[in-house]
Amino acid sequence: MALQKDITTPSGIAVSQAYCRVGLVSLTKETLNFSLMFYANTEKAPFDERTFTCAYNLNGSNPISQAYVYLKTLPEFQSAGDV
Repeated sequence: MALQKDITTPSGIAVSQAYCRVGLVSLTKETLNFSLMFYANTEKAPFDERTFTCAYNLNGSNPISQAYVYLKTLPEFQSAGDV
């Protein structure tokens, strides 16, 4: 699972349909911390990485699924497509 959306890199370069994939995940009973890796091409190294924190539901779906659900609540990712 991943998200796909148009992104502008930190250096100002527009990337059409960037591939956004959850990377490293760490948990507590209440908190989900994860990195989101941004790729111009799935065969290349990521061009950016961001860290996010959200509530974790111990009885919910797996942590990676919960991370993607959380991302889709953010205005920046509401229009992102699922891949």
